[in-house]
Parts: sequence; C-alpha cells; structure tokens
Amino acid sequence: MSPAGCPHVNGFKVDNWKQNMRLIYQCFVWSGSAETRKRKAKSCICHMCGAHLNRLHSCLSCVFFACFAKKHIHEHAKSKRHNLAIDLLYGGIYCFMCQDYIYDKDMEQIAKEEQRKAWKMQACVPGAGEKYSTWEPTKRELELLRHNPKRRRITSNCTIGLRGLINLGNTCFMNCIVQALTHTPLLRDFFLSDRHKCEMQSNSCLVCEMSQLFQEFYSGHRSPHIPFRLLHLVWTHARHLAGYEQQDAHEFLIAALDVLHRHCKDDNGKKANNPNHCNCIIDQIFTGGLQSDVTCQVCQFTRPEHLGSSAKIKCSGCHSYQESTKQLTMKKLPIVACFHVKRFEHSAKLRRKITTYVSFPLELDMTPFMASSKESRMNGQYHQALEPFNNDNKYSLFAVVNHQGTLESGHYTTFIRQHKDQWFKCDDAIITKASIKDVLDSEGYLLFYHKQFLEYE
Repeated sequence: MSPAGCPHVNGFKVDNWKQNMRLIYQCFVWSGSAETRKRKAKSCICHMCGAHLNRLHSCLSCVFFACFAKKHIHEHAKSKRHNLAIDLLYGGIYCFMCQDYIYDKDMEQIAKEEQRKAWKMQACVPGAGEKYSTWEPTKRELELLRHNPKRRRITSNCTIGLRGLINLGNTCFMNCIVQALTHTPLLRDFFLSDRHKCEMQSNSCLVCEMSQLFQEFYSGHRSPHIPFRLLHLVWTHARHLAGYEQQDAHEFLIAALDVLHRHCKDDNGKKANNPNHCNCIIDQIFTGGLQSDVTCQVCQFTRPEHLGSSAKIKCSGCHSYQESTKQLTMKKLPIVACFHVKRFEHSAKLRRKITTYVSFPLELDMTPFMASSKESRMNGQYHQALEPFNNDNKYSLFAVVNHQGTLESGHYTTFIRQHKDQWFKCDDAIITKASIKDVLDSEGYLLFYHKQFLEYE
C-alpha cells in the first residue's frame, strides 16, 4: 500500500457515502441500542452458508453479509467487483485489491464517532457495566511529545533495531541466530510489549534475558551489545553447547527455541484444548503440522518416497496388498517457516562442507505443499490460484544465515531485512548495508520466511 493509503477508497466516496457508513456502524457493528442489537443478531448471517460466526463482513457496495474465514465474502468481491468490506465485529475496512485491512482518515473518524455514541447509549442501560474507552493525547500532551528530545521518528531509513553483537569467542553461531530472532516481527512485538510473566524463582529465565535483549536492540544505542548473560544461560540450559568450541547455528536455534518454549508456556493466559498443544508465543510463531500419507500405487499415485516390495500395505480402496508411496505435506503452516539447507555431511568415511549453490526466492507460495492441495490434485480439482484473493500461504524472506569456511574453521553471518526492501549484513559487531542481490547470491544455510497475511482469532 502506498504512503497515501488505499487508492481504491475514493471509488466508494460518492453521493451519501458518509451517511451510509454511519448507518452500517450504527446497525451492524457497534449497535448501541437494544433494538439495533436485536437487528444485528437477526440479520447478520452469511448469505452463502447461513453461519453467524466465521468473522462476518459486510460489503460496502451492496447489502451482502458473508464469512471471511470461509472466503465467502472474497467470492462475492471477485464476482461483483466490490472491493471494500467492513468487519462486523471490529469495524475494520478490508480492501480485496490491496489484500489487507486499510486506514482512511475520514472512515476512521466516522467509526470513532459512532463507537462513542454506542458506548454512551450502553452506559445508560443498568447493568451494562463500564465500557472501555480509547486513549487519545490532549493538546498539552501532544505539545510535550513534540518537544521531547528523546522522541524517535520511525522513517523508511530508520536504523532502530540494528545493533552489532560482540563475539565472545567462537560465538558467531549464537550471534547470527539472535539477529534473526530479534528481527522476527511477531516475536519483537511480544517482547517489546512486556507480555512475559516470569514465574521462575532464580535469574535463570531465558525469556527474561531475551526481553532484555530486545530492549537493548531497540533502545537506539549504536555501540555493539555484549551478550554475556545470554551465553551463560545457553550454557546453563543447553549443556551440549557449553564451551568455546565452534557450534552449529541450526543446533543453537533448535535449543534456543526449546528453552524459550519451556520458559514461557501460556504467557497469553489461554488454556489449550489439546494437551499436546501449547499456546506460548514460540509455538504460535514457529510450530506447524505435517501430514504423512501412504498411497496405494495401483489406485492413485503422488510424488513418492517409494517404500518398495518389502513394505506392502493392504489398500482400503482395492482391498489387496500393493506397493505404496509415502509423502509428507503441510497440514498446518507456521507463521515463521525456517528452512535448513544441508551444508555439512557426516559419515563414517567422509566429513565435508557442501557448497552447492541453492537458489531461494524473496517470496514463497506454500500452497502446492499443503495437504489440502494434494487431496485436490488427487480428486482432479486442483488449480494453482492466480487471483489476488488467495494469499494465505504466501511468505516473505526476512533473514538468511550463511556459513563461510570449512567444517574445521568457519564463520556465521546473517542478512536481515529491516524494511520492505532494505537489507543489512550482520557480521558479529559489524553491520553493513546489503543489496537484494547480495542476499540472493549468498550460499544460504538457514532461510527464515514470514507469512505475508495473518488471520486473527
């Protein structure tokens, strides 16, 4: 979206658009009176499937309610070329051309005014309780903010968040992963909003140290940070990484995420329905789900790992023992997908560094690797989506860890994305500007991708 905002809003701002917007907010979003609440409960159902939930949206061009979660509102937008819809729970405006929720000053003003009116109406109802009110700075507070010498402006050239790390003796394997984690957007938001509630008695919580590390990175200080406490805690909780020998960055990433997971369980206060599933921030960001399918070769065939004649299965389709194939697909995608490129070969006869060039994209579509796509292909219904409405499985590259040198003597560095197209190379204490070509031409050991579009619950 351009700095000026969504370019598709102006097509909606004709005739009595303000009056129509106010009516939608009054009747179907905020619903201040008992009458409007009853009308909303009765009228707001998906016109395609009849559901009341699934994040209902209302088209702003016609009278049409539909599910966002099941993409019924997307189908309506595509068929009718109606680009804008309003979320009936939160009041946000979604543009199907921009593929995102948008901000428009005029629409936001109408939304706030109607929300305040609804709160006032509800405040007059006995037992309605005290309503949450948004905070807005007074003129005096705005004046103080303008004259605050420590006030920081976030611009496209801003370098806040960029900070080098001192190498404490073969600790480049740790520094490169720390740079990737501190530039993971949702992890950064979690730690900078002080969401962690520590229940550990001693000063051995790795999550608390990561919180402090994020504060250091985004403090605006330019001198390199010395991560001695982080190193000490890593040695304490992951003994196999202790000492000043060279270590593997991928192994450190796995160990760090495991310890962080154990130290920050249920920080969001939610209880998981599945006892094997955790709601901590680490699981929310980095955990996905695989599906393993064994397919009869006589009935159907997919891209195989051939299991051979010694592993025949009895097929439920043809009811006979047949050779089969096995395939792993993604059942659930993580918010951050980290790909590990095999660069080190260890065998009884050989130990070597693999330097084969592997190309990787800036943007990645995981749709072909989803279990649902595989099932559609087997049923002959799969078509690679080309329309702009199906971007749920698209990812953007935001960090690349590289290894230079040999198995015996090597060094890790990281490329991180600071803004949309601004890349920097982090080489321990030294940070330099990098080009997209530098990133894509690099060898690539660990590739970090972030989902482009996130669903809220």
